[in-house]
Amino acid sequence: MQPVTLKTRIIVLLTIFTIFIISVFISIQLLHEVDIVSKLLILEAKNYSKQIEKELGQILNLDLSFQEKINLIEKTLLQLKNEKIIKDAYIFDSKNKIIVATFFAQTTYQDIQIWDKLNDLEKEIVLDRITKTFSLYTPLKEKEDNLFIVRLFFSLSDIWRAFSQVYQPAILIGLGIIIINIVLGVFLERLIIKPIKIFNEAAQKIAAGNLELKVKILTGDELQELAETFNYMSDKLIEMKERAENANPLTKLPGNIVIMEEIEKRIKRGEKFTVIYADLDNFKAFNDKYGIAKGDEAIKLTAQIFKEALAKKGNKEDFLGHEGGDDFILLTSPQRAQDIANFIIEEFDKRIRSLYLKEDLEAGYIITTARDGSIKKFPIMTISLAAVSNLLREITSYAQITNIAAEVKKKAKSHPQSCFILDKRKG
Repeated sequence: MQPVTLKTRIIVLLTIFTIFIISVFISIQLLHEVDIVSKLLILEAKNYSKQIEKELGQILNLDLSFQEKINLIEKTLLQLKNEKIIKDAYIFDSKNKIIVATFFAQTTYQDIQIWDKLNDLEKEIVLDRITKTFSLYTPLKEKEDNLFIVRLFFSLSDIWRAFSQVYQPAILIGLGIIIINIVLGVFLERLIIKPIKIFNEAAQKIAAGNLELKVKILTGDELQELAETFNYMSDKLIEMKERAENANPLTKLPGNIVIMEEIEKRIKRGEKFTVIYADLDNFKAFNDKYGIAKGDEAIKLTAQIFKEALAKKGNKEDFLGHEGGDDFILLTSPQRAQDIANFIIEEFDKRIRSLYLKEDLEAGYIITTARDGSIKKFPIMTISLAAVSNLLREITSYAQITNIAAEVKKKAKSHPQSCFILDKRKG
């Protein structure tokens, strides 16, 4: 099943909106026209009823027998019906007996009640939506003796003329709205859908490996801002890729190239910083006796301790790198260096012991082959931290730092326990 496109959604929404607007317009117009036509029909019917009342009243006052009068009235009503002035009519007396009618009729509940409303018959208009008629009541008197009521029925069919009067403007407005929607759809296509397609295509190409792709959208609004953010993301992906390619496979920490870039970046910005070099003492001996897998555990444990140190004692901008083997580098501010180093030494000395066998811990050393081939005793691993800072001296390059660090590291490794040595020389 094909997914519904945004363009299709917009077209559907615009179509629904158009139908809704046209429907509302037609309803308002139709109600207005029906109201006008209804008022005109009722006014016209009242005028006819007065004429009919007068004409039938004259017949009732003729010098004829009652039956002759009835026959003449019936003839008159039928003629009015044929001329379509009325639709139907009947006359009934005070006993609700129909004395003449243009159709087969019976008195209704309204007819019975009408005798109590003789003084206000003009307001008695009865609508019948089923037969599409409305009726009026008119009183008739015979020589001041007998009182009759004639009920005249008029057609509501003329109301349907209102519909025809609404069609033309509704169609014109509907066509206008459709044209506006088409223009709006084209506008939205260019303004929104086209940029979305550009983003989609760009995302697919980036996913395929083309990280250098840039999106160019110059709309001067949020879409352009999004394009700029998208391009910034591409730059960051390139940076992340380079870092990932340079990262140490064991700890996933940035390697030498990124470490150098981070230090050079801080030098160019003129920041005050401290670089802490970490080296595990007696690591080779541990690796030789316990094996590579156990040595990897020691490396990962050291990396974890460094991460915790930065999280708990460092700054957000601090950096941790892994040169390889048991050599780590940490960049922080001069104010944080001592606290970070203290945390690392304390945690390392405590947690590294978990990797040793019980008998080696009790002895306080391990016995294994030294670099010269001789069998020697090697103490439990310790960590040497050698720090270089530009707080007291000017540092202009990464190479300068490595040269100074080599001297400080040598001094740190001369200590039998874990230690932190900070170079405080000014020259």
